[in-house]
Amino acid sequence: MRVLFTIAHYFDPEGVAVRQGVAQRYGSLRGDPRPRLAALASCLAALRQVFGERQCLIDIARRTTVPANAALGPSVDVVICTTRGHHLLDRLPLDPADFEHRATGADPWLLGFECRTVLRDRLGAYDYYAYLEDDLIARDPWFFRKLAWFNARFGDDALLQPNRYETAFRGPLRRVYLDGDLRPGATERFQDVSDRPSLEGSFLDRPVRFARPLNPHSGCYALNASQMRAWTEREDFLDRETRFVGPLESAATLGIMRAFRVYKPAPEHAAFLEIEHFGNAFLNLIHPGGPIEPGNSG
Repeated sequence: MRVLFTIAHYFDPEGVAVRQGVAQRYGSLRGDPRPRLAALASCLAALRQVFGERQCLIDIARRTTVPANAALGPSVDVVICTTRGHHLLDRLPLDPADFEHRATGADPWLLGFECRTVLRDRLGAYDYYAYLEDDLIARDPWFFRKLAWFNARFGDDALLQPNRYETAFRGPLRRVYLDGDLRPGATERFQDVSDRPSLEGSFLDRPVRFARPLNPHSGCYALNASQMRAWTEREDFLDRETRFVGPLESAATLGIMRAFRVYKPAPEHAAFLEIEHFGNAFLNLIHPGGPIEPGNSG
């Protein structure tokens, strides 16, 4: 299995968006580069650690190593899209060979569409085509096997999205899933959640349920080759429409919401497919006994 990951990465604490007062909403615009650098490094390192080919088992008796997970792990390529020199790639504590840098002159808010162009241009070379925001960390080696299982049972017109989560070392909550329902009218222009609202299956002899979410956003997506081809053939594939929340959220979610019936694992099975959001900015919005503070910490 071959997988192409594209990542939109931007960091500019002096950008115009800061002067417009939205810096605290997005990590790419805050003054201190260290959290964003740590997030990006974690994102990239995990792709190699979880899906990469350089894995082994230590054979103690023979004092050597043997390959591990060769039957499971895909072959991974990573393309990072940046714009106008505003990035932290030169500070990464990683091997530059771990990723390809695609420099652009795009509007920073629309970098996700540049990633979409990369995916389209490499159609036919991979089994899966994925997009990630630069603060997401994949932890599940079975991620793509689960997607393949889902589509084999429910068809390629259905797209399974992971649940984003954050964790804490201590406190009343140790694991929080971030993308609960929006108000019912927020996505009704783009999706009909009454169309096959729930799917059920059995995985490893356990029942699992998937639901059409009122909030399909995950900050990422992963399409198989058939789905990617079908999406590129739509007239709206690169229309750069930004009507879902904002341009960053639209680049990640609006296109797939219009092209597929989007599902997520239902809350009772939330961990079936999930992806970690770096840090605990969302988790810190929750105060026991009080309302959740508004905000977007993407």
